[in-house]
Parts: sequence; structure tokens; C-alpha cells
Amino acid sequence: MSPVLAWFRLDLRRRWRSLLVMALLVALAAGTVMTAVAGARRGATAVERLQSQTLPATVAVLPNQPGFDWDAVRALPEVEALTTFVLTGSYVVDEVPPDFFGAGFPPGDNEVFRTIERPIVLDGRLPDPSRADEVVISPTFEERYGLGVGDSVTLRLYTPQTQDQLAFGSIELPEPDGPVVNARIVGVIRSPWFGEEIGDEQGGLSPSPGLVARYGPNLLGASGQGILNALVRLRDGAADIPAFRAALEEVSGRSDIDFMDLAEEGRHASEVTRFEADALTAFAAAAGAAAIFLVGQAVARYAASSAADLQVLRAVGLTVGQAGLAAAAGPAMAAGIGSLAGAAASVVASRWFPIGTAALHEPSPGFEMDPPVLLAVGMLTPVLAALGAVAAARLALRSARSEQGPQRSRLAAAARRAGASVPLVVGIRFALEPGRGRQAVPVRPALVGAVVGVLGVVATFTFSHGVDDAAGNPSRFGQVHQIEGYLGLDGVDLVPVPELLPLLAADPDVTAVNDTRVAVAEAGGRPVTLFTLDPVDAPLRPVLVDGRAPQTPAEVALAPDSAESMGLSVGEVVAMTGTAGVREMTVTGLAFVPEGAHNNYITGGWVTAGGYDTLFDPNSATSPAFKYHIVMLAIRPGADPAAVAARIVTAATPLVTAAAEAAGMDPSQLDTASMLYPADPPSRLAEIRQVRTLPVFLAGFLAVLALGAVGHALATAVRRRRHEVAVLRALGMTRRQSRSVVVTQATVLASAGLVVGLPLGVALGRTVWRYVAETTPLVYVAPVAALAVALVVPVALVAANLLAAWPSQRAASMRVGNVLRAE
Repeated sequence: MSPVLAWFRLDLRRRWRSLLVMALLVALAAGTVMTAVAGARRGATAVERLQSQTLPATVAVLPNQPGFDWDAVRALPEVEALTTFVLTGSYVVDEVPPDFFGAGFPPGDNEVFRTIERPIVLDGRLPDPSRADEVVISPTFEERYGLGVGDSVTLRLYTPQTQDQLAFGSIELPEPDGPVVNARIVGVIRSPWFGEEIGDEQGGLSPSPGLVARYGPNLLGASGQGILNALVRLRDGAADIPAFRAALEEVSGRSDIDFMDLAEEGRHASEVTRFEADALTAFAAAAGAAAIFLVGQAVARYAASSAADLQVLRAVGLTVGQAGLAAAAGPAMAAGIGSLAGAAASVVASRWFPIGTAALHEPSPGFEMDPPVLLAVGMLTPVLAALGAVAAARLALRSARSEQGPQRSRLAAAARRAGASVPLVVGIRFALEPGRGRQAVPVRPALVGAVVGVLGVVATFTFSHGVDDAAGNPSRFGQVHQIEGYLGLDGVDLVPVPELLPLLAADPDVTAVNDTRVAVAEAGGRPVTLFTLDPVDAPLRPVLVDGRAPQTPAEVALAPDSAESMGLSVGEVVAMTGTAGVREMTVTGLAFVPEGAHNNYITGGWVTAGGYDTLFDPNSATSPAFKYHIVMLAIRPGADPAAVAARIVTAATPLVTAAAEAAGMDPSQLDTASMLYPADPPSRLAEIRQVRTLPVFLAGFLAVLALGAVGHALATAVRRRRHEVAVLRALGMTRRQSRSVVVTQATVLASAGLVVGLPLGVALGRTVWRYVAETTPLVYVAPVAALAVALVVPVALVAANLLAAWPSQRAASMRVGNVLRAE
């Protein structure tokens, strides 16, 4: 081994700069791969790790009933833990804007933060349940408002009498007239319930349980009619929901109590984070491939150059094996140092991972080391570098001619038979014929790189077009109305509905008005939020996944997740239980439903007005005639929802005011301005926008891979086949024709990438978008990024020809005599 070590010491002294650059390239590549893989592993498990540490609630139970007996629910055998929260307890936080909606429902007891939804404390501590002047916040609240642990906030409460008026929703929100609590932020927390969602720009604030203990009447009202809802943790999780539902109906006497299935929301979050992790893993694979092509070429060139110098020592006894080891020593050392630097950079970069939805569920944000990833990539990188260097050196040392003839391109042969020019034929040969020995050119890597680069870019454009289509068309998520408003709450209409609805339909920009009553039925042991299809004039047509909308009182269209949870399909009969009893209803279709306060667009169902009346008793002693009474308006394309809503409100205000005066109310206290408003975008739209980021970066890496592979092939062809070019120059080929050879080579490589990569990219982009559409879910429409795909063709050809500029100049300026004498 002494000749190898002697050569390594000599090589290190004379070429340390090249080895330093190589080490930096390896550090960048290895660090990128380590960071992406470690970030993917961390993000894929974020939801599960958060849930395992926080005792999350299984369901939120929402009876919206004053005086509800929660002790009876707490005693049910399926219940492991239960905590209440005040639904109607309004208060104002001085340090945030008036439209701040992140003030959490005040805890109704001290079970929260302890036996259920025990949050991760990111900073500070949990609030003392005996103190009314302590609050905790979410990370986004701290970032948005610059208030953290130790800072003070002012909570302004209402008098019990005013709180009663707020609870019944009869007046516009007034200035607080009750106690003032100077509270201190004691912690920054995270749990599934006290968490954040993609697109949340405000964060949240939650007071201590001591606030209700000290100021109960100011939050529940003097009448005692304030509403407490609850979070419930079931012993066997989601599997206990049907049994718990039946037991809840028995102890409450109500079949219409609404749920929020928090376990299902957790499963959905896990699906999103796994998709993000898959995308990040694909990014890591692309980065690794780019490193093999680009850094590997540098390693191979270095080893081949060393082999040329070592050739002299073979005359004095240096073996081929020793020469290969000597040539590989420098690159292996540089790769080892680069791997260590990359590992250090990966640990530093972990501060910003995981990303996307996973970042909002990560229980331990900040720096994190992933030893398996660091060791695996850190050890594999120098091994690959050493093997590549040895192979390149041995190839350079053993460049004996093969008995088998070189591979010939059929395309080049066809061009020659067709009488094509010499530069064209030679350029095609350079692009498609790998050659052998000293004339070998990395043709296959260049072709694969060109195809993969075009494929990645086209797939990303296609996928992004699907995202843009969904973002611009809320109907993909089932939202077919643009304006909505509340007409009533808990069985009480707040406006004169019969007179108001025709006025809404009369607006010239309104194309459909649906009078929507909302209540909760029970089917298959699960709550089902039902919406009425009750058009005022032209019907509002729901988005159907399968089948048709209900047309008779004995029919229902279920949202996809509700149908799946009950094992139902179109044509089957389901027993629906409402406050009026049990009714057999035929499932006529699977349809998206409007998003409500307690349901998303894939849970619930549609019924006709007649069907609703058969299920729900308006005179029930325990349940209201409806939970919500909503109006939904569809408007003509191009109309501004905000402007249309404002115009209709202006026209409707005299009608509403007159009705209020007739009922003995003070019209000045009416909040008519917010009676109608533009519909919020679908809740999962932010998730869809989020998943577009990683494919864009992935496409960028694949494009770099393509440019590197094609550029290397062009430069290598001119260098290794300079003898062939020199002979042609001696036979009369001009400088301009020499440039044409390289330009033709570049154009053929780019064209091959386009011919294969374009259709594969469109197919891959559509496949990925279909997967996202089906798992979100939303209505799949095949994306066609026609403009982007059309631009890829000229951009790819121009980029390839720009890469050919320097090699073509070298071919044109070649000194023919010197080359022929050397060869």
C-alpha cells in the first residue's frame, strides 16, 4: 500500500484546491439528500407523535343546549375523559384586531390541559386552573402579534345581562361593559384541538379554566342559558363512536346531537403529511440522482486525470489495482469530508423542518438529528465516490479496444442514406452512439437526463394546472354558491324569511337561491348533518360524485365520507333517525355538501324540504326545528360576490327593520350589514395549494439534472472525439460546419427528451393530480397545461443550444495539425 499512500500525499499537495471544490459539491449534495430524507421521516410521523403525547379528544359533542347534563355523559362506559367549553362566552382581547377570531372558547372545567387535550408546551408552562388571569397561545399568535411568554393581554368581559343578549344573537356586538382582566401569557402550546391549520394567519389564544370559575355569569349569562359543549376522549377511540352515540341518545333523549369527528380529522391530517413526506422523499431521490450525474462526473474526470499520470508508474511495477486505488484515494477523502459537512448542514437545516401541514403538528419543533439517515447517507456517499473513481481510473488504464464493433445509430444511418449533410450525420452519431475506449461518450446518461428533465417540468406544470383549476373553481369541492347568510339559529328565525327570499331571488345577478335548513339526524350509529334542497326559483344543483340528487321525501344524497362510514352505496336504503322518528330513505346519490360550522363538505347529506319535514319535528320539546337556517345564493359568472351581497343587504334592510320594529326590537341594534357575505373558500383549498410547492422544487432539480447531463455529454464528445472532427476538418469541413455538429448533437438530445418526456410528463402529472383529487377528495378534471407544455419545446431547444455554445466553439477553433499529430 506504500505506493498508494505516497501518491495520495503527492496528489493532495498539488491538487488540494480541486479536492476542496469536490468536497463542497459533495457537502451540498449529501446535505440536501440528508435534509430531505430526514425531513420526510419527521413529517410523516408528526401527527402520530403529537397524538401519542397529548391525550387528544376523539369527538367534539355539540348539543348547543343550555343546561345539558354533562355529568350523565361523563359517566358513560365509553368515556375516558370529558371537558366542557363555553360556546356562548364572548369577550374581547384589546391587543388584537376587532376581527380576531382566534380567542378560544373558555374552558368550562379543569379537565382540559390535564386528562384530555394535554398539550405540548413549546415555551413557558400551562396555565394555573385556579387563576383567571393566565392565558396560553399558539405559535402563530406569537409570530403574528409579537406577544410571547411573560407579555400581558387585556381581556374585557360583558355583564351577565349583556352576555344573555349576545347568546341569543339579537344585537350587534357592543363595547364590553363588564370586568377587565389583565392576563399574562404563560405558555405557547400545541395539541390537536389547540392547534392550527394551513392558511391560519392569526393563531389562537385560550384562557385558563380559572376564567369561568371566577367570572362564570359574565360568560354564561345571568339567565344561566349559556351553552356548554364538550370534548370527549373515548376509551377505544373511533371504534367506540357508534356505541357512544347510542348511549348519548339514551341519556339525553335526543337523536340530533351533532358531532365533530376529531379522530377522522386526525386521520386526514396523517394522509396529508404522508403525501408531503412522499413528495419530499421524491425530492431527495431527484437530488441524489443529480448528485450521481453531476458530482459523479467531477469524480470520474478527476480519477481519469490521475490515471493518466499514474500510467507512467506502471512501467516500474505499479499494478492496475494499485493505480485504481491511488486515483480513488483523493475523491474518497473529499467525499468523506463532504459527507461530514453535509451532515452538519442537515442538522442546522432541521430547524426549518418538517414543512407544510406537518409543521403545524410537530411536537418538538427546532433542531433534530436523525442518526439513521446521517449514517446511511454519510457512509454511502464516500463508498459510491470511491467505487466510481476506481471504475473511472481502471477504465482509463485499461482502454484496450474491444473486439466487438461500436454500436451504430439507425437514425444516423437513415440520415446518411437520405443524403443529409455531413455535420447533420456526425451530430446525430455524437448524440446517439456511445463509442468505445477513448472515444466513449456518456450518451445514455445524457438521453436519460434529458427525458427526466422534460418529464419533471411537464409533470409539474400539469399538476400545477390542476391545483390552479381547483383554486379557481370552488365547485370542485362542492361549493356551488358564492354568497350565504344566516336566517335563523336553534329553531328561531332572526329575519322575516318568507318575505326576504323572493327579494333575494329578484336581484339580476342572482341565478339561484336555496332555502337551507340544517339539522342532525342519526344513521348507522353516526350523526349526519342534513341540508335541505329547497329552491326559491331556479334550483341550486349540488355537485354529484355518483347518482342523482333527492327528489322525493323518501330520498337522500349522502356525502362520500358519510356513505363510506356507513357502508352505503347508491340505491341502498338507510334508516335515518330524526326528532320525528325513524324513516327509511333511499340513497339516490353521493354528493358534496356545504361546509358548516361542524361538518366539512364530504360529511353530511342532502334531503328535500319534504324529507326534512318527515324527519324533524318542529314542535319537539327537547330539540329545535333546525340547528341553523341558512340561505345560499349562486350568482352569474363574473359578478362580484361582495358587491352583490352589499346591494341585496341595502335592498333588504327596510324589510328586516320593519319586522324588528313589529317584534318590539330596537332597529339600531340590528347588524344587517353582516346578514349576507361572500362564502368562505373551501377549507381544504389551502392544503391543495400547499402540496404544489415541493413538485416545483423537484422539477427544478430534474431540470438541473438534465442540463448537467446534456452539457457534460456535449463537452465530452468534443474532447474525446476530437480526432474524428480533426479528420473531417482536414477533409474540408469548415469551422461553421464544426459548430453545426455540436448544435445538431444538442438538438437531437433535446428532441429525444421532448419526444419521450412530454407524453410521460403529462401522464405523470395527471396521475399525481388524480391521486391528490381522490384523497382530498375533490372533483377530478384532467389538467391540460397547454401553454406551459407548448413553451417547454422552444425552451428546451434553446437551452440545449446554449449549452452547445462553448463546446461548438472548441470544435471550431481546434488546431487540426496538433490533434492529428497527437493522435
